[in-house]
Amino acid sequence: MAGFKKLILIQLISWLLCVVAGTYFISAQFDSAVSDAQINAQNTITKYIDNSSFNDEAAQNLKNALADGKTFSRFTLRDFQGAEVFTINSPARLPVFAQFIESVFNSVRPQFAVNTAADIKVEFTINIQHLGEQLQTSFFIVFFMSAILVIIPVILMKSIFYRLNRNISMTIADVIDIYINQNQASNDLKIALDGSKLQKLGKDLVPSFNRLSYFLKSKNDDIQNAALSIKQEAYKDVITALGNRNMFVEYYEKNIENVEQSTFGSLAMIRCSELQIINQTRGYQKGDEYVKAVADIVKHISGTYTGSQVFRLNSSDFAVVLPHVPLKEAERFGENLQSRFTQYQQNQELSSVANTGIVGYEKGKPLGELLSIVDNAMSMAQSKQVNAWHVQRETDLINNVSAGFGNQNWRKVINEVIESKRVHLVMQNIMPLGKNSKAYAEIQVRFKTEENQTLPTASFLAMAEKLDMAIDIDKLIIDSSLEKIKTRNLSEKNFGLNVTASSAHNDQFVIWLERRLLKDTHIASKLIFEVSEFGLQQNIKASKRFIDMVHRVGARITVERFGVGLTSFKFFRDLKPDFIKMDASYTRGLEDDKNNQYFMRLMVDLAHRIGVSVFAEGVESQEEKHIVETLLLDGVQGYYIEKPKDM
Repeated sequence: MAGFKKLILIQLISWLLCVVAGTYFISAQFDSAVSDAQINAQNTITKYIDNSSFNDEAAQNLKNALADGKTFSRFTLRDFQGAEVFTINSPARLPVFAQFIESVFNSVRPQFAVNTAADIKVEFTINIQHLGEQLQTSFFIVFFMSAILVIIPVILMKSIFYRLNRNISMTIADVIDIYINQNQASNDLKIALDGSKLQKLGKDLVPSFNRLSYFLKSKNDDIQNAALSIKQEAYKDVITALGNRNMFVEYYEKNIENVEQSTFGSLAMIRCSELQIINQTRGYQKGDEYVKAVADIVKHISGTYTGSQVFRLNSSDFAVVLPHVPLKEAERFGENLQSRFTQYQQNQELSSVANTGIVGYEKGKPLGELLSIVDNAMSMAQSKQVNAWHVQRETDLINNVSAGFGNQNWRKVINEVIESKRVHLVMQNIMPLGKNSKAYAEIQVRFKTEENQTLPTASFLAMAEKLDMAIDIDKLIIDSSLEKIKTRNLSEKNFGLNVTASSAHNDQFVIWLERRLLKDTHIASKLIFEVSEFGLQQNIKASKRFIDMVHRVGARITVERFGVGLTSFKFFRDLKPDFIKMDASYTRGLEDDKNNQYFMRLMVDLAHRIGVSVFAEGVESQEEKHIVETLLLDGVQGYYIEKPKDM
């Protein structure tokens, strides 16, 4: 299009040059014609008056003969003395263009003639109107004819250009179709063009399409690399830098479930047994450190197996794929993990670290079915001992066709704990922050196996809740705590006991608890029952009945893990708890979190208005304790204040 515009510009310039040249040529001819006309007029008048002498008759004849106004635009006759005899003016109006040319060339000038006797003098200016009209006509002819000669080629060239442009576009479109069908520009593309109407023009396009192909391939590689990088970031766990559940599913489907060649191996699931307790008692930062430590141990042990892959499935579970490792060898993997977990447990003063469930896999095994089996193995491992592992074999599943084999084993373990009362009680004090503040020591429980091994507390309580055995466990804890308080003469000290929401909402449990507390009223007044905020919200009426009963026997209530739900203070006015314990997530990094500081200050102010004391749990540093004190809370609990100790 730019070339076409340039061509049009050249045409216009050529036309203008042609018009200018033609105009100059016509003007020159006009000036020459005027000069010739003036010379002829002068010669004619000279001959006419040369043999004449001045008299009235001669003057009249001259006037009649020459001064008709058509030949001369001005004619003046003078006598021998120079006196004017007569003057005739008949000016003619020239066309505009002729007038302009005449003014430029100054073609028309006054002329003079004198006879031989010198008694007749004539002054005249010729009339060039007919020459001016001829000049104007010639100019218009030159202008319009040259314009036509210029416009017609321009119109034709424009039509030719658009036709050519369309042909080129169609040609390129055809070449692109061939290129797309072949998916690349190569010698095959040249051969395809040779056999078509695109032979001449298409061949010239092949090098360009080759460059385009390389460019697109490069860009496609860049896009794929960027997409892979984004995918890896999206599939990566932030804390451990391991692949997450999505990456595990993709890996399993690609390398195990849908693989063409035969394959086998072992799949291990590792569950962090203490994560929930650490988050609640030590804070989420310590929980993250604990998870990262477990991940490091798992990566270190699995790194000795060729092709092993480690993933973090959720907050507490890891998956380890051991390709081409039979279950017999996987048992050694479980033993090594248990040894390292036990070592870490002793260093960190934990009740347990993690349990491991192991199953075998083979080609085509659906992931959902495999996860169900390994979860069953995990339940078996949790019911054994601290940091235990369990291998689930196909023969085990055949001999125990029930899908709840792991649950049945848990039920057996929980029943044994209840019947043998194998519980170990520890306590952790809440430090009061004011002279008039009231605080207490929270009783925590550890469960033992027949071999006196500590079971993972969080897993034990979760399975008891799942198997509808939480009420029996709560009764066992309360009975054991009351007996310990009586035998150790601790009735002067205040103690807190955790009660599950399912127990608090159970009418039979509430009746049993009331009767049990009335047997030891002097101890009942020293007890504070802790129920989670979320649990109380599940059934407001049942929660109110439980709290009213607790208050009737002289005991008190703490709403623990406060701030996780969306409870209004109308809820607290109706239930009238005695204490609230802020969730440990609000204490985490409190010194740098202005939003949490503001929220806790607001909660303290509102709670104090209705006579409720506020505690902070999960305090892990001097800075956190200092901020809690400035926010006017009534007490603090955490590993910085005191670690759990035997009662």
